[in-house]
Amino acid sequence: MADMSSPMANLKPFSNSATEDDDDKGDEFRVDSVGRGGRYNRHALQDEEPLRVSHALQSFLVKQGVLSEDDVSSGVHDQCQALRDMLSKTSFAVPDQLQDRSHPLPEYFISSSHNTYLMAHQLYGTSSAKAYETALRMGSRCVEIDAWDNANDPDEPKVTHGYTFVSHIPFRAVCETIRHVFDEDLDLAADDPSYPVAPILLSLENHCGDHGQRRLVHIMKHVFGHRLLSEAVRREGHREQEGSGEHVTLAELGPRIAVIVEHHMAGEANNSDSSSDESCSADEERRGGDAARDRQGDKSVPFSVITPELAGLGVYAQSVKPADNSWYDAGGMLNGPHHHLINVSESGLSKHLPANAAPIARHNAHHLMRVYPKGTRISSSNLKPVAFWGIGAQICALNWQSFGTSNQLNDALFNGSDGYVLKPAALRAGGDGKLGTGRIKRLRLHVAGATDIPLHEDREAESIKPYLTCNLYSPCPIQGDTFKRKTSPYKHHRLGMLHRGENPPAIDPIWDETLEWTYEENELVFLRMLIKSDDAWAKNPMFAAAAVRLVYAVPGWTMINMMDMKGGETGCTVLVKFTIEDA
Repeated sequence: MADMSSPMANLKPFSNSATEDDDDKGDEFRVDSVGRGGRYNRHALQDEEPLRVSHALQSFLVKQGVLSEDDVSSGVHDQCQALRDMLSKTSFAVPDQLQDRSHPLPEYFISSSHNTYLMAHQLYGTSSAKAYETALRMGSRCVEIDAWDNANDPDEPKVTHGYTFVSHIPFRAVCETIRHVFDEDLDLAADDPSYPVAPILLSLENHCGDHGQRRLVHIMKHVFGHRLLSEAVRREGHREQEGSGEHVTLAELGPRIAVIVEHHMAGEANNSDSSSDESCSADEERRGGDAARDRQGDKSVPFSVITPELAGLGVYAQSVKPADNSWYDAGGMLNGPHHHLINVSESGLSKHLPANAAPIARHNAHHLMRVYPKGTRISSSNLKPVAFWGIGAQICALNWQSFGTSNQLNDALFNGSDGYVLKPAALRAGGDGKLGTGRIKRLRLHVAGATDIPLHEDREAESIKPYLTCNLYSPCPIQGDTFKRKTSPYKHHRLGMLHRGENPPAIDPIWDETLEWTYEENELVFLRMLIKSDDAWAKNPMFAAAAVRLVYAVPGWTMINMMDMKGGETGCTVLVKFTIEDA
């Protein structure tokens, strides 16, 4: 099967079924990539080389009154203290209350990976246990495992992407990798008591029969041991055991490995997540949890019954795909499990929006929801998470194979966190489910310039005309606004004597422009920044990107650390100033 992967890579089935804007695309991650699930986490590799600020930008800061004339230096090793302080300051600040771990689990956003085992393409990529290590190190707290019976060794189920040319790996190897990373976190916490070890959620998509399921349970209990959550953490007598529906808090869950187990409901085979206008609708349902069929696309084939042993591991999350809308209606889900998790594709959920956004958000204040990419995204492109975060979906499962816009926004939400971020009050218990306040705000972004733009190997500094393009993302858009703004391209003058003022090279551009947006005030507004070049007669190449959640933006002039298009750290910074005021 592995031999077929290479020729399959030249085929592009369904190539027109899931297009995306070129600016949304990123390059495939490298082993040393840090951006995906919140780059400022315990395992992120920080560049030890001191950052440089161009002479032109230092002169700009003198004019702004931030530096004095005497502070301007020519090299990185003789920078003044004021400049070193600015460079050492993080480009974001997560409010302390968003790290409060005393709330019920459904009141948090959770950094999540879809088809975690895949290293590349959904149809012919390679599966690897290493992918789990990478995802967890980069901040993911919810990873997906597609478990299948192994005809060659029935006692050792395998992990793969079914009905494709994807390779497979042992389920046991995946569990051992997860345990290894989890234990590393425990060791770090032992050395630093202030570091909380966040729970890891395993989204288990079961394709195994009875024997295979029993083996899954045996392997997880054997490999994870005491780390595995196999019973409620509260003792009898608490409201949780009395059927109130109250969920465990994040603090109570603590350092555990918890499993999301499927719970099949009557009528589920014909649920609303299937999409007749998508050529991969059957595959889409399978990948989101409707995967226990004997053959692809045959909805008459019954689900595999989940064994009691496996069902027992779904202590706080039983994944369901309901056959009706009762889960968000006032009466609540009919005949559902105690702690249900709605597992739905982006296209299936979008059918209920925006008409039912408020009741869905109120549902998600008390119960978990996992949203996964539609089945036509076989090239590992991604859903746009901001709209789904805006209705309180905790788990927006993203393909982590490349560093596109969605992964950059995910990185922005979870920056500085342990993979769990408290949701806005409107999306928590007691909230009305309406995120927007109705007040219109104005964002002014003063863009001074950049330093050390990372060039592609085939480009010279003299060949680029860099500009910064920015998009504002909000679950409460203003009608008719594309939210895209950009600076003018910077052009280095080769004949410096014909240019007035400083004439830095193109990798150190000066823009000194202000970009403006108006938007409805809410806590889930993000700004994504992208450095491109204004090339003649060619597609404008992308060099570096970063995203910031506006509630994390720090006052004053700030150096935004940019990542390359593979999610790797660079020495590139963009000097900006955020100003937010009433419109």
